Amino acid sequence: MTELFRRLLRTPQGALGTGIVLLVVALILIGPVAAPHDPDAMAPLARYKGPSLQYWLGTDQYGRDTLSRLLYGARATVVMAFLATALGSIVGAVIGTLSAFLGGRADEAIMRTVDAVMSIPSLLFALLIANLLGKSSLDAVMAIGIAFAPGMARITRSVALTVRKQDYVHAAIARGEGGGYIVLREMLPNVIAPIIVEATLRVAFAVMLFATLSFLGLGAQPPAPEWGLMVAEARRFMHLSPWMILWPSIAIALVAIGFNLLGDGLRDALNPRT
Repeated sequence: MTELFRRLLRTPQGALGTGIVLLVVALILIGPVAAPHDPDAMAPLARYKGPSLQYWLGTDQYGRDTLSRLLYGARATVVMAFLATALGSIVGAVIGTLSAFLGGRADEAIMRTVDAVMSIPSLLFALLIANLLGKSSLDAVMAIGIAFAPGMARITRSVALTVRKQDYVHAAIARGEGGGYIVLREMLPNVIAPIIVEATLRVAFAVMLFATLSFLGLGAQPPAPEWGLMVAEARRFMHLSPWMILWPSIAIALVAIGFNLLGDGLRDALNPRT
């Protein structure tokens, strides 16, 4: 693990991505403590304020402190995006590994179903599921996780096909182990590396997708300090205070860039050729 971390930091994208992600993690952990104001406290006389000593990033249409809402919103946005990615990765990894283990017609049927679902863009698929489930943060997490599962299944299967031919899998079959045991205990742990890399890259997309669902009213609901919801509320007042829409947009972009860079760094660090 130490050697992996060293190789990760040797690459520029890995070092920069690690730094950004660690900063985001720190904001998630200490953000509510470090917030200078109550994120829901309204101050009608301080509406549309620009950055100042009292309000470092300005205020919104209700006079609420933008910095405090961003710090609280890190949990609402990044943590939910991480949970959605974890859900999609686990479900997709199990489906892909199971498909590779079964082989034959079962593998063909599972993969053709996955291909049919993957033909629908992830955003449209997530919007469809979110509309069916309802309007809440948890429903958005479920929608994103389900939308991510087919892609993770396809990636996992491509690696699991190689693992399926290994001697330890044949030995487990010869011992009479059940299919569930072989998939979960023998094959799945040996395909974890590409899953981690892909999941890291998908966290960036999940952040933007979760913010998009909240922007469209299908994710977090007011008065939650979620970044996508902050952008949605600020667009009507950007002619009065452009700061309202600028800061949450920068936060979303920065987190997405950080996880993308971290994923690229992990891919290089886990590459056997390097």
